[in-house]
Amino acid sequence: MVKLLICGASGMLGQDVVRAAELAGHEVVTTGRNSLDVTDSEAVALTVERERPEAVVNCAAYTDVDGSEREREDAMRVNAGGARNVAAAAAGVGASVLYLSTDYVFDGSKDAPYVESDEPNPLGSYGASKLAGESETAAMNPRHHVVRTSWLFGTGGRNFVETMIKVGAREREVTVVCDQVGSPTYTAHLADGIVRLVGTDAYGLHHMSAGGHCSWYDFAVAIFDRAKLSCEVLSTTTDALGRAAPRPRCSVLETERDDAIYLPEWRTGLDDYLAER
Repeated sequence: MVKLLICGASGMLGQDVVRAAELAGHEVVTTGRNSLDVTDSEAVALTVERERPEAVVNCAAYTDVDGSEREREDAMRVNAGGARNVAAAAAGVGASVLYLSTDYVFDGSKDAPYVESDEPNPLGSYGASKLAGESETAAMNPRHHVVRTSWLFGTGGRNFVETMIKVGAREREVTVVCDQVGSPTYTAHLADGIVRLVGTDAYGLHHMSAGGHCSWYDFAVAIFDRAKLSCEVLSTTTDALGRAAPRPRCSVLETERDDAIYLPEWRTGLDDYLAER
């Protein structure tokens, strides 16, 4: 058992990390957006010094991909500056730190899944801010875990599955992009993996997302099938949709680590989400 401080504990992933850590028997201290601003270095340092955890899990993040294009400084301040503050404060009390990153650090041009040694090349501000957060975390604390994951959905916040279910309940059809491919990852499964990783000396970069992959179109079809909703899914392209932020066309993550932690397949995650929901 270790004492964990979880930043961003009120978010979709943070809620599941708290639950998984408590089930694993760890002593858990939580902070959320209203109780700790990770961009306030003094407040972060005081909180960590007061609690003196053995490990800090940083789930605090600016996650609005399109919003990051409009508010680049805000995204960088939270995802990079906040990461620096949390990692440095953890190092100050001899604690390890775990930082959550994203598949959007890659440009999607590779013809195979991305592994940890592949060179990042983010297309947009969100991916750039998370990549900067990875670098800040590593620079501030040698005892760091950086976990890249993808396409998160969970019961603790807004997500694609919930959006599709609401649309499917009131509409006959929905249009979804078919040319972005990734691995939809259930936050409860990811949280279990994070808690297994925390407290180990397997430091460095980890890719941790659901097994298998699909497009957003395929994901929507599976959601309606499993939720037993009669809604036709029409396909469109990323360019036709005209979103503010560019997205990688294929950002499937795999791992090359010998000590890798593997998560269940994405369809299992969807089934478990619907059962929990």
